Amino acid sequence: MIELGRYNRLRITRFTDHGAYLDGGEVGEILMPKAFVESTLRAGDEVEVFVYLDQSERLVGTRERPLAQVGDFAALQVAWVNEFGAFLNWGVQKDLFVPFREQKKSMEMGRTYIVYIYVDDATHRIVGTAKIDKFLKKANPHTHHRGQAVDLLVWQKTPLGFKVIVDNAYAGMLYDSQIIDVPHTGDRLDGSVVSVRDDGRLDIALGSIGKQRFRDFAADLEEALKEAGGSLPYGDATPADEIQSHFGVSKKTFKRAVGTLYKARRIELTPDGIKLTDSAKQKTHAAKQKTPSAKQK
Repeated sequence: MIELGRYNRLRITRFTDHGAYLDGGEVGEILMPKAFVESTLRAGDEVEVFVYLDQSERLVGTRERPLAQVGDFAALQVAWVNEFGAFLNWGVQKDLFVPFREQKKSMEMGRTYIVYIYVDDATHRIVGTAKIDKFLKKANPHTHHRGQAVDLLVWQKTPLGFKVIVDNAYAGMLYDSQIIDVPHTGDRLDGSVVSVRDDGRLDIALGSIGKQRFRDFAADLEEALKEAGGSLPYGDATPADEIQSHFGVSKKTFKRAVGTLYKARRIELTPDGIKLTDSAKQKTHAAKQKTPSAKQK
């Protein structure tokens, strides 16, 4: 079965002046235009092509790499607009059509929008829609758990933070309190599940959470101490916003990292903050002595 708007692996049946014809099974032969036919290809070879409809509504197979496929959410830029709708650049010769009825507000040329790509049941054409809510799935505790690593597509700003699309399927929220560098619509980020809400939406944090996050930041904190000469003026009494501003983590993460380093006897707690232990300093000094200088190299 040919999957329209997706990659298909098809066998070459013959060559003509127009290109190579591919075995499309029940739908018949599919042309791969001459521009994509490599000189090393022979009849019987299999090639991976992206199958879509050309300007004449004929199936074609291209070696171009689209920015997204049918079933994907993507951030795409409007190439042009006419009386029927907007046409978005998605990496192949024929632009992706978004009818006016599938636009939340009139799309403007040059602007980027989050859309979902699907095959319209009535016309059997590949189209995009900015009304993506109806295509988002509901998460549940059986499919998602706290700390689970996820991929994020930044969707839109809200008074609480940013709506994100999680793993190309689920609606999520990234709260302002979790954000250091403000993202933009269309950014792709790494995140973790914080919780599954009753409405099936996900609360998300950037990066990793849980024990691994504390271990990761403990290493970062020790490195920061080394760079600062062995001590830093941050401790239990330091305000949370100051911790967030300097280190980019919550005070909870900071305190857990301090606890990890303290138990490992890497740091000492002082009235003014934290400092490396003598043994940690000695290990750092020894490591520097072993590292060859540029002249020695």
